[in-house]
Amino acid sequence: MSGKIVHFEIPFDDGERARGFYREVFGWNVVELPEMNYTTVATGPTTEQGMPAEPGFINGGMFDRAGAAPKSPVITIDVPGIDATLAKIEQLGGAKLVGRTEIPNMGYYAYFTDTEGNVVGLWETLPRG
Repeated sequence: MSGKIVHFEIPFDDGERARGFYREVFGWNVVELPEMNYTTVATGPTTEQGMPAEPGFINGGMFDRAGAAPKSPVITIDVPGIDATLAKIEQLGGAKLVGRTEIPNMGYYAYFTDTEGNVVGLWETLPRG
């Protein structure tokens, strides 16, 4: 089903400080991926593949705010096709911020601004096969 919120992201200025904060306050499992300049966040128990192991929560990530878009926390919505969704967003008054970008072996992401100026993410999973 598309349209589900499937991910969140939180930008940071100081990665160690941010990871420590969310780990200590909420008990989140945060794993730094230096090769991707990214931190994965598990907000509950996960499967071996890193997916939520029970209903009721989503996982996310954290990244360095410097030089990146977006600059504030973001929710990410699952869509069947990013390009078609971005076209509809622009037709209805939103704007593309970051176009369709591949994460190898996983899928594609993009960011847009809605009609209210909020930054929102899109996710398109690679077809399984």
